[in-house]
Amino acid sequence: MRILAIIPAYNEEMNVANTVSNLASTCPDVDYLVVNDGSSDNTGLVCAQNGIRHVDLPINTGLASGFQLGMKFAERNGYDAAVQFDADGQHLPEFILPMAEAMVEQNASVVIASRVLAGEGPKGARGLGSHLISGLIRLTTGKHLTDPTSGMRMYDRELIHEFAHGFDIAPEPDTIAMLARKSHKIVEIPAHMEERQGGESYLNLPSIIRYMSRTCFSILMFQWFR
Repeated sequence: MRILAIIPAYNEEMNVANTVSNLASTCPDVDYLVVNDGSSDNTGLVCAQNGIRHVDLPINTGLASGFQLGMKFAERNGYDAAVQFDADGQHLPEFILPMAEAMVEQNASVVIASRVLAGEGPKGARGLGSHLISGLIRLTTGKHLTDPTSGMRMYDRELIHEFAHGFDIAPEPDTIAMLARKSHKIVEIPAHMEERQGGESYLNLPSIIRYMSRTCFSILMFQWFR
């Protein structure tokens, strides 16, 4: 099974080299592509100096389009699965192969690395938002997901094609809800995650509230009619 780790990176000069090094040493058979999403710091330079396979976008386009670029690369190069993998060191590469095993054994379209199943999970406002999103997904799809906001998700070949060519599909919980309604099998495995290894997250309280509100509204309204 050929797997591509897509690593979106925006201003991750402090983390990207260690993240890729850890991935390569832990999972030498998993390929990767760093998508430098118009970073204003030296993310691209760090990638170039360390021989990291990457592509530099001239401006910041956001997670959806950066991830789509990675999915286009995955499709054009014949990968069987693609995993979304953060550049900040939070995601642990030792869970990639168990995700792939779950995908094959359970014939799943999506495998989510669940912090909740591992006895962890987001806290505070993020935790409340995650519980709310989980409830809305269950209400609208009948599917119970313990960690819908986990950013470590693996997609099969069919969904690689969907992400590569869809103009309104993003690697977000509302898309997971849509895929569940369309009868794609979604499973979770327990996975530990680390704290951000350096730099600052864009997720402060106001942005968390905006993100959760937008996601909940999308699940209830826009995604419902797709």
